[in-house]
Amino acid sequence: MIRQEADPLLQPLIGSRPTATDRVVNLVVGTLTSVLVVVTLIMACAYGGWPPDAVDVYFAFVILFVCASLVVLIYWYRQGDLESKFRRMIFYNAFTIALLCVAGNLYIAGVGTSCDS
Repeated sequence: MIRQEADPLLQPLIGSRPTATDRVVNLVVGTLTSVLVVVTLIMACAYGGWPPDAVDVYFAFVILFVCASLVVLIYWYRQGDLESKFRRMIFYNAFTIALLCVAGNLYIAGVGTSCDS
């Protein structure tokens, strides 16, 4: 049998093709981050009665703006415009957003504030 070499024009410019494990990890990280952001937005607008506290809504929109930069990075990475080393930065940003959402949800719920004076 004659082995044909892969056409270099069909190969990705940077890195290799994503594996099934990469896709699962990306899906899990993206889903968890998205769920936390949505929960934070809902809590900021609906928790504690109407009208919502302006600081809570402001905090939720700041988280959305941070998510916008992450979405742009993910888009560029999927287009092949970024090197594979930026994948770690994307995961780091997703982890940071998740921690920011947890902190926001704790702040909105009033955890840690006591009136025992």
